[in-house]
Amino acid sequence: MRAIPRRTVLAVTAGAVAAPAVSTSATAAPLEVRQAVSGPDPVLRTDLLTQVTPRNNWLVTAVSLQYAHRIDLRGGTVPPTAFQVRATVGGRTAARTVTRVYTDTSGRLIIELDPNDANARAVGTTDPLPLDRAYSVRQVADVRTPAGETVLQAGPFAHRNDDVITPVADDFTAGSFTDSAGFELDFRLYQPAGFLRNPRTRTRYPLVVTLHGGGEVADNNMTQLTSNRVAVTFATPERQRRNPAFVLSPQIPLPRPMDGPDGTDWTDAKVQAALSELIDTFVREHAGHVDTGRLYLVGLSSGGRGIYSLLAKRPDVFAAALPTAGWGEAAAMERITHIPIWADHSVDDPVVPYREGRFGNPGTWTLMNALETAGARVTRGEWANDLPKREFEARSRALLRQARATRSHVLFTSYTAGTTPVNPHLSWAQTYENDVVIDWLFAQSR
Repeated sequence: MRAIPRRTVLAVTAGAVAAPAVSTSATAAPLEVRQAVSGPDPVLRTDLLTQVTPRNNWLVTAVSLQYAHRIDLRGGTVPPTAFQVRATVGGRTAARTVTRVYTDTSGRLIIELDPNDANARAVGTTDPLPLDRAYSVRQVADVRTPAGETVLQAGPFAHRNDDVITPVADDFTAGSFTDSAGFELDFRLYQPAGFLRNPRTRTRYPLVVTLHGGGEVADNNMTQLTSNRVAVTFATPERQRRNPAFVLSPQIPLPRPMDGPDGTDWTDAKVQAALSELIDTFVREHAGHVDTGRLYLVGLSSGGRGIYSLLAKRPDVFAAALPTAGWGEAAAMERITHIPIWADHSVDDPVVPYREGRFGNPGTWTLMNALETAGARVTRGEWANDLPKREFEARSRALLRQARATRSHVLFTSYTAGTTPVNPHLSWAQTYENDVVIDWLFAQSR
């Protein structure tokens, strides 16, 4: 999968991602080699545009066509019926639904696709699907200006996609770390634009460490970014403008370690030792660039379990944490009463029960009670997890006001039964889209 130029500005329209408004001429082969079809407007390249979504994970949401000449519709529009798109996924070929066709700021043609198509997925059970040349695009009707002049002629040939572009996720570099015991963790790293422009800067940036769930244990060094919208949330252009930060997203390898005290991965002794050493090494290697008073832990499901475990073992390292749908050891809560935490969990979670948790260790509701018993003030709220974003954030804002009024630094959001879309375990669907929660996180420091 090719990385697009860093800091690409992308427009998101009607749930689909528009093509990068940057030139790709530097990477395009000579015209006579790249011409897919002869004619007045040959196609130079065809790219799939994918998107990491909060609820449906990783989807192909658009196709970009770059022609030999800039496409100027002169105020006209392109009917969706002018193009046919077919996808071969999992050995089956079927049509994709074209919802809109338009030109972007660089003159390329963007064909938006319905994200609800059954074959819209870019990922299988755990690994990315093989999407190179998996899509074909054919123009079946002429495209004309309002004056009737032909802009693009229909033709008999279809174009196969050259590449797959995943905005934001492609801005993460891939790396690996082998700890002092010889255990290796792959990771993805996002580096703030200011640091890349001037690595000698004296600016210190926060570090966000994201811990994926059990479903993302794999050897692809990708699905910790794309299977759930966690790490990418902190790397979007909008968030980085507000809170420039390093984002470190490790991935637990296969065969999955299961030696932890309750059979989980982030509490596996080998994994946790490597994770701690990775964080320490990253901070040391970036001395002068990482704000050591603003190290944050973010994670979901077994990642939430990892947060509670790591906080208790290293209570003086992290400034705040966002554990979602997690579980942990009630006895360990007395060691982390001073750490700002905003936890959330669906009341009807069947995978990690809200009260009982997993493997004999309790869920979030019980852990919050244990924190309260140990002396922390816990501010609680409950609302539906399918509220519109504005109303959802208004509830979060009210809960935060309540916490500040009582000098509470531990907040707990419960989601009413039957209101978490797709599956009650996926309580994080709105967590990382919640600007109130993310703003709160970045406001914390040791």
